[in-house]
Amino acid sequence: MIILVVPLLLMFVMFRSQKKRQQQQQSTQTALEPGAGVRTIGGLYAQVKAVNDETVELEIAPGVVTHFTKSAIAAVLEPQEYDAIINGRPVDDELAELDESVEAVAAEEDGDKPLSLSKDGSDKDDAEGGAPASK
Repeated sequence: MIILVVPLLLMFVMFRSQKKRQQQQQSTQTALEPGAGVRTIGGLYAQVKAVNDETVELEIAPGVVTHFTKSAIAAVLEPQEYDAIINGRPVDDELAELDESVEAVAAEEDGDKPLSLSKDGSDKDDAEGGAPASK
């Protein structure tokens, strides 16, 4: 009994994963439109110039257009992700800078004042009679 169930279960799982991959490939191909940034299965980043019945025209450099089959497109990228990859700016760094600026504005609105140091490197409270700061 178990000998029959295990192969049937494996076949079901294999067919299911294959169907998911086909659906994902189909959704990627339907998302292709001129101006979108893409990554090919070979790792090439390009911008879509035109979509034909079976091929896609990709601009890999200014004025350099190549033809690829639609199945060669591995992913359609978000505009910010494509810009970050092409221009060499990680998206995470931009988000971190944005978070820091938001926190700074929030701290100013709450009335929190940053700590300030005197010229000798100790806090103002320590210089006014507290214990001397160790260096």
